[in-house]
Amino acid sequence: MTGEPARVRQMWHLLEPLHAVLYYAPEAFEEAAALGYDTEERWSSYFAWRAAPSGATGAEEAVRTFHSFAPEMVERYVPAVWSTAAPDAVLAARLRAVDRSCRALFGDRVEEPRFEEAAALARHAAEAAGPGTPGGLGAANSALPWPDAPHLVLWHAATVLREHRGDGHIAALTEAGLDPVASLVSFAAVGAAPPEVFASRGWGTEAWGAARRRLRERGLLAADGTATDAGRELRAQVELRTDEEAAAPWRALGETGRERLVELLGDPWLAVIGSGLLPAANTLGIGKG
Repeated sequence: MTGEPARVRQMWHLLEPLHAVLYYAPEAFEEAAALGYDTEERWSSYFAWRAAPSGATGAEEAVRTFHSFAPEMVERYVPAVWSTAAPDAVLAARLRAVDRSCRALFGDRVEEPRFEEAAALARHAAEAAGPGTPGGLGAANSALPWPDAPHLVLWHAATVLREHRGDGHIAALTEAGLDPVASLVSFAAVGAAPPEVFASRGWGTEAWGAARRRLRERGLLAADGTATDAGRELRAQVELRTDEEAAAPWRALGETGRERLVELLGDPWLAVIGSGLLPAANTLGIGKG
């Protein structure tokens, strides 16, 4: 992948780990536990953290926005998470969690001018993302007030940008005729991650097998579960379409601003990756394209 799509994808790869700290940092689990969530497993807080910008969503809306998850898994947590804590309380705890996590990861660097500069550039890009898909997580996060501290601005910008990208990705998958479970099967088939990694999304063996059969009937999947040439081409089209939908913020920032942000994000990115908080194998295929 070359040209603008490659640059857009590079920015996603740099910003995604910063956003994802919320779902793995011990400080975030402590804040979730203080709200009353069960932190023996991460899903209660995960669904609460991500869904809170949309308000007290019901199961139907959550199933739509959490596209890759099996409906039964989403319904296990939403709307139940709102009986533990209201969305406003979750959002306040979310910022506390990010603040504490960033300070633990980056130390005094959060007070340095470089962080402030990175935050300003990332905010400029995020504000250029536009209103987003109605009802999508990008639009919901865009509507939240901006925090004040630079490291929180940087995290919020990363979140807005990744959720806008996610909304565009769902649209690209839908255009390609890939339903939620088939989307995961086709992604595993091109080697993004082993199929077992996608088990976290709650699809059982029956649903996974049925999706494989549908993809084979379309000529997208070989008998051994790997993608055919047509299957790889379709996934490439989906990823290209996703990058195109996510490009506007980086055009608005300009090449000079984008390159400067790449430079500024290097140290925080290395700190997050080097922390060991994030799983090496992930359902996003980071590092695979």
